[in-house]
Amino acid sequence: MNNFMVWYDGLAKPSWTPSPSTIGLVWQILYPIILVTCLFVFVQAVRRKIPRRVATPFAVNLVANLIFTPIQFGLRNLPLASVDILIVWATILWMIVAVWKHYRWVAVAQVPYLIWVSTATVLQLSITWMNWGRS
Repeated sequence: MNNFMVWYDGLAKPSWTPSPSTIGLVWQILYPIILVTCLFVFVQAVRRKIPRRVATPFAVNLVANLIFTPIQFGLRNLPLASVDILIVWATILWMIVAVWKHYRWVAVAQVPYLIWVSTATVLQLSITWMNWGRS
C-alpha cells in the first residue's frame, strides 16, 4: 500500500466516507467532463467568442483542483487542503454563473461536479476537524 494511503487510512473520518475506489470512480467520470468543458471555454475565449473573463474561473478551478492532491497527500496539510477545496467549490459556482448566458450546456455540465465537490468539501472539512491538532 502506498505511504500516503497508510497515512490517509489512519485519519479519523466520518462513517459516511466513500471508499477510495468510489472516489476514484467518480473522478474518472468527472475529469472528462471537466476537461471538455474547460477546453471548450478556453478555445471560445481565445477565439474571442466569449470574454476572456468567462474563462477565468475555469482556469482558477483547474489549478485549485490539480493542487489538491499534492497538498492533501504530499504535504499532508489538512487545513490547507480544506482551503483549497473551498476554492474549488466556489469556483465551480463562479464558472456556472460566468458561462450561463454564453453556453448553458457548459453551465449545466458543471452540476455533477458541483454536487460531488459539495460532498467532498463537507468530507474534507469533517476530516480536518476530526484530526485537528493530531500530529
